[in-house]
Amino acid sequence: MEITNPYINVPGITADELTMLQQATAGLNQEQQKFFSTIYLGKRKSAENVRIFCIAGIIIPGIQRFILEQIGWAVLYFFTGGLFFVMTVMDLVNYKKLTLEFNRNAAYESLRITQIAGQ
Repeated sequence: MEITNPYINVPGITADELTMLQQATAGLNQEQQKFFSTIYLGKRKSAENVRIFCIAGIIIPGIQRFILEQIGWAVLYFFTGGLFFVMTVMDLVNYKKLTLEFNRNAAYESLRITQIAGQ
């Protein structure tokens, strides 16, 4: 029996992320999907890890934004104490949204790499 969705067993995957991946990879053949998966899973961030870094952001302001590759925001958070901890707390509340946004960008970047590679 063939698994129709190779991403279903990814630890910590959400329904929104799964739907996004299905839409992004709809036109890929099996070999391209394997190539895409290798790239994407290397870039993907887990929501639980982002939550841990958001908590750590209380002590080291901006670390969660460095992890999410938002360097400008990270520097701003660092020098302003997470904009006086208000934005750090908001990141802690919205960590799932931040993770999904990062993973969506990682998926489309991985898709472009797959298409350019011609796999």
